[in-house]
Order: sequence, then C-alpha cells, then structure tokens
Amino acid sequence: MVALVGDTAFAMVPCRDLRYFLATGWRLRRPMEAWRRDDFYGNSGDIADEDAFRARIAEKAENQRELRGLGRQDVRSTANTPWGPSQGATIYAEGVVAHSTAGHGGFLLSGERNRKVHPLLRVRGGAYEEDADWAIVAFTFPHLFTSFERRCAERTIKDSYPDAWEAITGTVLEPGESRKKDERAFLEKHAADWIVVSAITSEHEKGFVECVATPGGRRGEGTEERRFLVPAGEYNIGRFGFVIDPERHRVYGGPSSFIGWQRRTSP
Repeated sequence: MVALVGDTAFAMVPCRDLRYFLATGWRLRRPMEAWRRDDFYGNSGDIADEDAFRARIAEKAENQRELRGLGRQDVRSTANTPWGPSQGATIYAEGVVAHSTAGHGGFLLSGERNRKVHPLLRVRGGAYEEDADWAIVAFTFPHLFTSFERRCAERTIKDSYPDAWEAITGTVLEPGESRKKDERAFLEKHAADWIVVSAITSEHEKGFVECVATPGGRRGEGTEERRFLVPAGEYNIGRFGFVIDPERHRVYGGPSSFIGWQRRTSP
C-alpha cells in the first residue's frame, strides 16, 4: 500500500516476522503505480496492518491541512543560539521562533513569551531544545500547533516531566502513562538488585551474553561492578534494564570480551 500527502510519499513495507514499517520518500514524480522500493529511504516506525497504515496516513493528512492554516514563516537566520549558529528559522508567532543548527535546535522565546510559561516548566533564558523541551512551548501556546503536535507534546511532557504535569493539571499519572515515572518506580523496586549497565556477546562462553551489572544500575566512580553470564536467548534489556537473577545467572570471573575488562581478567 502507498499514499501521497503533499510532497511526501508513504509505503507500507514488509519486514521480518510478518511485520511492516512505514517508509517515506520525497517528491516522487512517477505515477504511484510505478513507485519502487528504492524510492523510499526514510523509516517512520512500525505499523501493524493496513488499518494502522490508513490511520497513520489520515493523521498525517490532518496535520498537513492544519499546518497550512497556521501561517508559519520559514526565514533565513544567522542568529546565535545555545545549540550553535542558526542555519534557518521558522517563525510561529512574534517571539516564538524555532531554529535549526548543524547539530541540534529548538525554540527561542522572547522574554514576554517566556513569562507565560508555567514556572514549573519554564527554562531560564527562553531556550527550549528540540528533543523534549519543545513540548513545553506547544503546551503553553497550543493555538500555534496542530492537533497532532499537541498530542505529541502532551505525551512528551507526561513522559519527561511527570511531576510538573501532575501539579499543573491535578491529574495523577498511572503506571504506563509516564516513562520517567515508570523508570523511577522500576529503580526504586530494584534498588538492591544487580542491573546490567553493559553487555556483549561472549567470545569465550558460547551461547551466553557477558554482562556487567551494578547495584540498582548505578554508575560512577566507586560503584561496585560484577560480571554475570546470561543465556543469549534470555537476555532482553526491556524498558529500563535487565535485572540479574543471582540464583540463575552465575557470577563470571573468566576471560572477558570487554576491552576494558581484559586487563583485569588476564593472568
């Protein structure tokens, strides 16, 4: 299945295990029936089936329609930003400007705009990086963003700033509704357990993964480390880390496949 939204082409591409992913291409000039697999170079994530494909395309079409009505302006910019010299900017509104740089980017808010951000989310200086802080801008000025962008922003704030979200909205996030809150609960539950911080397929013990673990997954100078062998078929890092079961995963003191451990374990 394929679709075209604006200049962006989409295809439902099969991959292993009877799954699919959403592939993207740009400005394909041939008729849709003549598109080929090598016309598509981007990967926009997994999709389950044709219904999921149609839903994703409908969402993207909705987003494109709303974008046209927002009147954002792309301009040249040489401004200095916390992420380096700007290589281009998009004006969302007066005092709300998104900058792109060689390595990163984000929003710069004017002093007046930044004062409208809730104190629990406000960044001093008004620089909101593009990975997570952008969602604070969308949350504060929802009329400048599409429905899709607002949904993404809500998800990002719940995941990254759960305490602020709960305080501002008065809504308690349940398990599964915030990545950071779930991670916090995981680390509290396993504070005394050995959690893997590094892993590598063992070259010395076939069929096993050599793991370096620390109490509670802590890192830093002075933190105790131990090596364990975990059967390769069993090792799955999960959302927040792999927890060692001392009754099943034996402590390992033999030759290491980790470069940094090879001197420690050599005779």
